[in-house]
This record gives sequence, C-alpha cells and structure tokens, in this order.
Amino acid sequence: MRTTISSLRKNEKAIIKDFDIDIIPLKLLEMGCLPGNTVQLLQIAPFGDPLYLDVNGSHVAIRVETAKEIEVELIKIVL
Repeated sequence: MRTTISSLRKNEKAIIKDFDIDIIPLKLLEMGCLPGNTVQLLQIAPFGDPLYLDVNGSHVAIRVETAKEIEVELIKIVL
C-alpha cells in the first residue's frame, strides 16, 4: 500500500519519497516539497480539507487531492 501525505495522522512526520512533478504546484516545490525533505501534519481543517503542514520549516496548506499525490515514508519514533 502506498503511503501519502493525506494518510498521515496529526503530528506524524514523514520523508517525501516521490510524486508526479506535473501534478504538484510549482509554489509547493519552491517551498521545499521535494524528495528527501521532511513533512509533518500539523492540523486538519474542520471539514477535512485543506491540510496544514510543516515542510522543512515552511508552513503550507495543501488540498487533500494534492496530498494524495505525494508519496512519503513514515519516520518511526523510538521511545
């Protein structure tokens, strides 16, 4: 199963693995949404869209349909 930003739970962190560059808005790429960078889901809007993220220190809001196109790998936190 493919893990995407849209499947993250609040406060989960992940590393961006892959996406279709033709689907992702240029502004998101300029703000650091690139493979290898970290992403954390900070907040979900009341009706579930958009998602508020921390992408490598930049705070951005993206639509769920865009979040479904960005594949990530969860960062396991060891306690």
